[in-house]
Amino acid sequence: MKTRYEAFLSDVAINSKTIVKEEAEKIFTYFKTHPLFRWNNANNDCEDRANAICILLDEWQIPNFKAWVFSGAYLKKQEGYLVNLWNYHVATLLPVSENGTTVFYVLDPATSTVLEPIANWANNVTGIAWSYYLIKEGEYYIFPNEKICKDNWFKRNRRNYNWTLQGLAGINGVSKTGQAALAFKKSKIRKVKHHFRKLRYNKPQL
Repeated sequence: MKTRYEAFLSDVAINSKTIVKEEAEKIFTYFKTHPLFRWNNANNDCEDRANAICILLDEWQIPNFKAWVFSGAYLKKQEGYLVNLWNYHVATLLPVSENGTTVFYVLDPATSTVLEPIANWANNVTGIAWSYYLIKEGEYYIFPNEKICKDNWFKRNRRNYNWTLQGLAGINGVSKTGQAALAFKKSKIRKVKHHFRKLRYNKPQL
C-alpha cells in the first residue's frame, strides 16, 4: 500500500446509516452511465462531480460521504505524489453493510470501472508513496487554501452550488478561462441546471 489513513482530518462515520452492496452497485451504474457526468475528464472538476452526486443522494435519502486523497507533497510537504500530478482527488463515498461491519466504497467511474474500498481507491491513484486519504461529510465542498484542519472546510452554499453545476457543464467557474466561458455558455449551463433540478426531485428506480 502506498497510502495511509489520515484520522486527524477525518470525520467520524462509524455509526452512519448504511446501504447494501447491491444497492451501492446500482447507484454506481446509474451515475457511471448518466450523460450529465463527464467521467472521461478525470483531470478536472472532481469536486463538482462528487458534490453533485452527494446533493442528489441527500435528496434521495441515501447515506453518503466524500472520500478525499492528498499527495504527501501537497498535504505534508513530504515525499509522495498522486497520478497525473494531482494534488488531491475526491469522490462520493457510500457506507455499505457487509457481514455486520461497515465498508466504505468509493463511487468514482473516472478512475475505476467498479466500486472500490476507500483504501484501494486511494492506493490506485497514488503514484509514489505516500498519499493520505480521509472521510469527510458530504456537505463539505472544498478545503481552505491555507492550513487544512478538520473543521475549517467550506460547506455547501449558493456560490459553490453554482460552481458545481458549472463544473457539470465543463466549466471551471473559479478559473479565469472558466469565468470567460460563462459569458458564451449560458445556454449550456441552463440546460445542466434544468436536468439537475429534475434529478434532485425525482428519485430514479435504483
